[in-house]
Amino acid sequence: MASTFHGIETSRRALSTQMAFMQTMGHNVANANTEGYSRQRVNASASRPIEALGFTKSNAAGQLGTGVQYDSITRVRDKFLDDQFRNESKDFGNWNVQSDTLGKLEAIINEPSDTGIRTVLDNFWKSWSDLSQNPENVTGRKVVRENAMALADAFNYTSKKLSDLSADLSNNIEVKSNQINSITSTIGKLNDEIHRLEGLGDHANDLRDQRDLLTDQLSQIVNIQVTEMPDGYTINMGGINLVTFDTATPTTAASLADAVGSGDLNSGEVFGTITARDRYVADYQNQLNTLANTIANGDVQITIPKGSVLPQGTVLNGTTYTGPLASDITVTVQGLNGLQKLGYTLNSPLQQGVDFFTSKDGSPITAANFQLNKIIADDPGRIATSMRSETTASGEVVVKGNNVLALLTSQLKDSSFTFGAVGSGTVVSNGTVDDFFRSIVGQLGVQASEANRNTTNQKALVDQIASHKMSVSGVSIDEEMSNMIMYQHAYSAAARAMTTFDQVLDKVINNMGIVGR
Repeated sequence: MASTFHGIETSRRALSTQMAFMQTMGHNVANANTEGYSRQRVNASASRPIEALGFTKSNAAGQLGTGVQYDSITRVRDKFLDDQFRNESKDFGNWNVQSDTLGKLEAIINEPSDTGIRTVLDNFWKSWSDLSQNPENVTGRKVVRENAMALADAFNYTSKKLSDLSADLSNNIEVKSNQINSITSTIGKLNDEIHRLEGLGDHANDLRDQRDLLTDQLSQIVNIQVTEMPDGYTINMGGINLVTFDTATPTTAASLADAVGSGDLNSGEVFGTITARDRYVADYQNQLNTLANTIANGDVQITIPKGSVLPQGTVLNGTTYTGPLASDITVTVQGLNGLQKLGYTLNSPLQQGVDFFTSKDGSPITAANFQLNKIIADDPGRIATSMRSETTASGEVVVKGNNVLALLTSQLKDSSFTFGAVGSGTVVSNGTVDDFFRSIVGQLGVQASEANRNTTNQKALVDQIASHKMSVSGVSIDEEMSNMIMYQHAYSAAARAMTTFDQVLDKVINNMGIVGR
């Protein structure tokens, strides 16, 4: 026979379980907008039924139920979706950084525009064309000087911006290294705390949410592999361990760069940052250096007209020239600097031209140290425009009205240069200065478009998986409100049942067995 108070105990269990349902529902609603929170669920089951104690089995049909109990409160989480999200997140982090960097490079190069290097180059060549029409004109010479200085400033400014961007990317790698260390250290501590709490039989749901959120954030920074062990998450980056139980392995900017070289780090924001710095920024810096050096010293073929008088002792194509040329000759000179040395300035006595562009520090010319020769900057009369001289009573003097050199210089705009890397004889390409700069702009445009496309596609994948995760783990206010009504009615019914049992017991205790008193 069951206990007299069996119904009271059954109702008490029902009240306790329904209260757990409502409290968990309240916790879900409170964290509906909490990042990384996973909806929690009460796992209830019928409590163990009883058989009345006795020397023999009673004749009662079946076993008497004892009500309900809740066994655990667990998170609603799909590990497959977590793994998918982290796998796609690293690629999104990589492409997002590359796309952002290429966007900044487009802003630095700033083409097509009316203020970029191409416009400055066009103005420079045009000023030479104007000067060739009146080589003795002081104003024309000053215009050439100013446009040359503007070209140097454009190269210097662009090079500085590229250097600044490279430095910013290097600093960002250091920042990301510190962020990785902070995340992995926190995950290690959470591993320890979760292991301790769950060792007592509890489910550390909220701590697990914090750990998973940090792991998701880490997956966007570097490529990781997450393995759940009995003592917590073990996280590796390729063959490099980042977290084992409560121990985190510190990283540095140098170690991350080494990991890229070894192939352990092959995706994520850090990989994208290193790739952007060492591939894109370095490449465009090198191409800009090549362009600046080629304008000054790059091999280019010119045709010197008959009658021109080259400076005494000039050697071209292995031939030493003296006196007026008997015929047109086609020779290779070293850029604008080499061409200037084949002619004469306006100054007397007869004065050979000097290097038009030089470096600020005497090293090979780059975009960073590219400058107009200070001799010409101080005296525009030192710009060589003539390739004729004549003998007078006072000696050999320049024919000032001759415009051959100025004309040849203006024609360099359409001449084919040999572009070689600064500091080496490696041939990069052949073409006009305008062709080479257009190729830089075109290459940048294609790379930026490709990075934007990959970023958009990858973001769509990440958003789709995140949406699936939310549909499984996220809190639905509508669903929770519906459940609240259900739990509330169940609690009210259990309370009513307890009241009924209380009334029955009151009848038994206070009103039975008093007949005839």
